[in-house]
Amino acid sequence: GAAEADSLSVGLNIELPHEQTPNPYQNLSLDFRYFFVRKIMFVKYSIGYIIFPGGFGTLDEMFEALTLSQTGKTKHFPVVLYGWEYWGGLLDWIQNTMLRETCVSDEDLALFQVTDDPSEAANFIIYKAQELGLI
Repeated sequence: GAAEADSLSVGLNIELPHEQTPNPYQNLSLDFRYFFVRKIMFVKYSIGYIIFPGGFGTLDEMFEALTLSQTGKTKHFPVVLYGWEYWGGLLDWIQNTMLRETCVSDEDLALFQVTDDPSEAANFIIYKAQELGLI
């Protein structure tokens, strides 16, 4: 989206033996050897996350961001999980297991939103970032 809007598109890539290749839409491509350094950069410079379906690395980055926000170790920022079909089962488990077992709270569930609508995802990020004084 940034490239189509003539904006800077920065990619934070991880050096892996397979899977990760730089996105052709990146204007600036940064490569990281270690996951923890890449995650620090994501958290430090983000005003929000829109997380698309992915594997263990995606879940790691998502839960890291939510945990840092939940515990106040970083600024709060909005998180959108894009795709109900993909994220619905995880959300059910969080609500029906983690919440019931008091491992998370209702306030923790407000740290993110799930949607299938690109406009809703963007508006949630913008609204929450403005509400939190991030933009």
